[in-house]
Amino acid sequence: MEKLILVVDDEASVLEALADILTDSGYQVECAASGSEGLQKIETINPDVVLLDIRMPDIDGIKVLELVKRRGDRTPIILITAYGSTQTTIEAMKLGAFDYLMKPLKISDLLDVVKKAVEVKGLIDRARAGENIPDANSEDMIGLSPIMQNVYKIIGRVANTNATVLIRGESGTGKELVARAIHYNSVRKERPFIKINCASIPESLLESELFGHEKGAFTGAVAAKPGKFELAHKGTIFLDEIGEMSLSTQTKLLRVLQEREFERVGGTETIKVDVRIIAATNKDLEKSIENGDFREDLYYRLNVVEIVLPPLRERKEDIPALVNHIIKGCSAEYKKAIRGFSEEAMEILMNYEWPGNIRELKNVCERAVLMSTGPVLGVEVLPSTLKKRSRRQSWLSEIPSGSLKEIVSEVEREIILRALEEHNWNRSAAAQALKMNRSSFYAKLKELGIMD
Repeated sequence: MEKLILVVDDEASVLEALADILTDSGYQVECAASGSEGLQKIETINPDVVLLDIRMPDIDGIKVLELVKRRGDRTPIILITAYGSTQTTIEAMKLGAFDYLMKPLKISDLLDVVKKAVEVKGLIDRARAGENIPDANSEDMIGLSPIMQNVYKIIGRVANTNATVLIRGESGTGKELVARAIHYNSVRKERPFIKINCASIPESLLESELFGHEKGAFTGAVAAKPGKFELAHKGTIFLDEIGEMSLSTQTKLLRVLQEREFERVGGTETIKVDVRIIAATNKDLEKSIENGDFREDLYYRLNVVEIVLPPLRERKEDIPALVNHIIKGCSAEYKKAIRGFSEEAMEILMNYEWPGNIRELKNVCERAVLMSTGPVLGVEVLPSTLKKRSRRQSWLSEIPSGSLKEIVSEVEREIILRALEEHNWNRSAAAQALKMNRSSFYAKLKELGIMD
């Protein structure tokens, strides 16, 4: 039996084109020219799949989706739009959209998604399975590249569950922002979001930070103190740089994941918590497992849902939007009327490899705004490392301009970035290579604007 596809779009040319494509592919097609007509047909003709435009004059696609899902209809709905945004994508996936496609459509992608949706509808009809995810607000993120759209889709699908999430990506790619987006799109959004950086806290203190301690548990413990897990009760705890955690602390974390309970350091009372755990790392955890530095059972407990963030060099089409967003914020903060970068300066930004990712981009933009003397940011406000448009070869071949302090800072930044690159952005390894202790290295990273 031919599967019935309902196409809802207020543009007659789009309706005709999609109907032809789907009919040629063996589907039966019905069309609706407005959101209200689409709602009516979804109820009366019971389509197998709905292709739904977002921007329509009477009822937009997001509202149609919300109304359909609210009444318990499990029909797979694929949203289509030429005006995508981070929030729209997350909202669509949270509300239960099957997928989200950007115009102009690739016919192969469209047919592939429709085929998958038809298969899912068959399973729904047999098993009557599915979920209805309620509405929630999201912290905005910037980026409309296909690779980031997929990230937003995953956020939308997992946000309102209790699934443990592992976020992977190079340093500076925005892992904390993703963790916050998950939390603030969940039913836990009114509860605490607690962050802890496992690499920035000495191993001897990390257990106490996570689980708390009782008075007298160790020298200096003059009073009892709750840990991050207690503070995050009913909320979310974000364990950044989980790959730097010691094996002994990993064992205790595994117990929390399995039993949802722990004891404070020096205590005997078992404390139960209801906490969602989101972890992040820039390390190759599989290699760490092989080397005996990371527990395999903990890895599988953490990696229920994996979100991989791309480095900025792999989504350069997002740079203009990111730059405009950053400059807008910096201009407001420093009370400057900045319109943006010149064409020449933007070309340099687009051609640079951005080893420090979005964090480095923010640093460069803020510096440019601070140094600006007019509304347009020219090449002169960019660091010399960007002007070379290379992967930082022979930084001594050209002495940077500026005061001695500025030159030294730029050279220090150059050396540290190179060390981080050579060690795959493993900060501990980079610090060791530069013969710096970890605390001094982290302080220098903050001083030079390489990390927050």
